Amino acid sequence: MKQLSSFARVSLGVFPTPIHRLNRISEELKADIWIKRDDLTGLGLGGNKTRKLDFLLADAKNQGCTTVFTTGGAQSNHAMLTAAACRKLGLTPILLLKKRGVTENVGNRYLESLMGVEVRLIDTDDYADIYREMDEMGRARGEKYYKIPCGGSNALGSLGYVDCAREIAAQDGGFHHIVVAEGSGGTMAGLALGAKLFLPHARAHGMMVDTDPFDEITPRLMREAAALLDAQVEITPDDYALMDMCGPGYAIPSKEGNEAVRLMAEREGIFLDPVYTGKAFAGLIRLCREGTFAKDDRILFVHTGGAGGLFAVR
Repeated sequence: MKQLSSFARVSLGVFPTPIHRLNRISEELKADIWIKRDDLTGLGLGGNKTRKLDFLLADAKNQGCTTVFTTGGAQSNHAMLTAAACRKLGLTPILLLKKRGVTENVGNRYLESLMGVEVRLIDTDDYADIYREMDEMGRARGEKYYKIPCGGSNALGSLGYVDCAREIAAQDGGFHHIVVAEGSGGTMAGLALGAKLFLPHARAHGMMVDTDPFDEITPRLMREAAALLDAQVEITPDDYALMDMCGPGYAIPSKEGNEAVRLMAEREGIFLDPVYTGKAFAGLIRLCREGTFAKDDRILFVHTGGAGGLFAVR
């Protein structure tokens, strides 16, 4: 198997991110619950996309690209962090965002305006329309450009969370369950593959906060990332678990998710967001209350960030 260190990377974040126990939450839920603070990755307001961008933007630079396009919803954490990373590296970011959700100049839209980033809102539900627009804009600019998919969720981006699993194993390899939000698939796929490679006693749980077919996306990205690594592993449904936590819809807060946001704030002084991490932690709470975990299981929640969206979604 190839070493992760053999892949080109840029250095955008501050790693390793801390792991610590959630003592008051653990007491309340009668479980041993820990948190991986990927909300503290150091770029922008922090978040999981930093690990993916280390690999993706290294690829862009190696190809000689000077402009980087990406996409997402109007309040996309990924888009905002991609813009921040490009500013740090001297690349030109252009964001083509779906005209859905909160489009006003608040939350991540405000942060993008502070960075002076070009943002276009596209009235479509189909990302294929947006990727075509990227190509048209890129050709018109006459510069070499790089397209990053929604969430940075392709095989190369997923390596960021294979590496996160390796980092977790080096910090504390004694976890039985790893819980994370799944919004585009790459973070979950990377963690699930990384757990298979570096944390053989742990199972990754993807808390699905969108309606995409993650039962197809997750194993496909795992296989593609494994192929990049030349890892001779068989990907099976037993390697991971998926749980629907979308609630009323993507980027629409749920009652359960909002309660989880408030519980984490009141008990631990840590802020989740209502689109991703709040719904994901609500899934962890539900699993605890349903008795899914064994008494002695150690559970790790990966906090993937999203602070910008907290100031946009009511």
